[in-house]
Amino acid sequence: MKLMRIGNKGAEKPAVLHSDGTIRDLSGVVDDIAGEVLTPDGLAAIGKADLAELPQLDKSQRIGPCVGRVGKFICVGLNYADHAAESGLNVPKEPVIFMKATSAICGPNDDVIIPRNSKKTDWEVELGVVIGKEARYVDEADALDHVAGYCVANDLSEREFQIERSGQWVKGKSADTFGPIGPWLVTRDEVDDPQDLAMWLEVDGHRYQNGSTKTMVFGVAHVVSYISQFMSLQPGDIISTGTPPGVGMGIKPEPVYLKPGQTMRLGIEGLGEQTQKAKAWA
Repeated sequence: MKLMRIGNKGAEKPAVLHSDGTIRDLSGVVDDIAGEVLTPDGLAAIGKADLAELPQLDKSQRIGPCVGRVGKFICVGLNYADHAAESGLNVPKEPVIFMKATSAICGPNDDVIIPRNSKKTDWEVELGVVIGKEARYVDEADALDHVAGYCVANDLSEREFQIERSGQWVKGKSADTFGPIGPWLVTRDEVDDPQDLAMWLEVDGHRYQNGSTKTMVFGVAHVVSYISQFMSLQPGDIISTGTPPGVGMGIKPEPVYLKPGQTMRLGIEGLGEQTQKAKAWA
């Protein structure tokens, strides 16, 4: 299934993309695409619904974040060997884990607001992993059983805030609109292999990122298992699993960063596409 949330910010309706291309309203089936709805029982309840009988929603409406009420937004840094190289950093021996504020989450096609005093706002197409069953000290062999599905994420980053200012990376990762997710949450049964998905990102039609989840240092199962050794994961938590090369910071001879008026397009095979226009802080 391809699960969505449709409508104005704060008033999104749960929805599903039907096989006929229409968007069907799930409001009569579940209250949101969030929390317990993402558990195996919750997804099974949606699967039993006769989608053809559900009301259609206007496809021109705003697409909201594909998951609501996210408890934790966890990110993995330097998880592609070629991205670590372009950043001038060694491949880590263990996953580099950091948090992104949930207030950064926005819809896949919402405007991205460049923060006040920003000089180095950057892009990162990433595979988002949505947790569907509580994970605590899980083995890698069982880790994917705790995944509800996958989505496209853009882990936007302000590099000066992240790297040149003291403290943790979270400062450069958490500005409002720095976490577009969606358009869909694609349930795990529709993704044969999360380690074999093409991914890409363009700015104003120029393709900067053109990679694959094949080159992850630590795969999805390893990352879920690893994080669960340090904190429990609950349904609706999101893990953004790292980015391939081609970020603005790594462009030679001079880095390239987002400017107001530019448009990003990005996507992952089978998981849909996003389009965001960059705007200056008002």
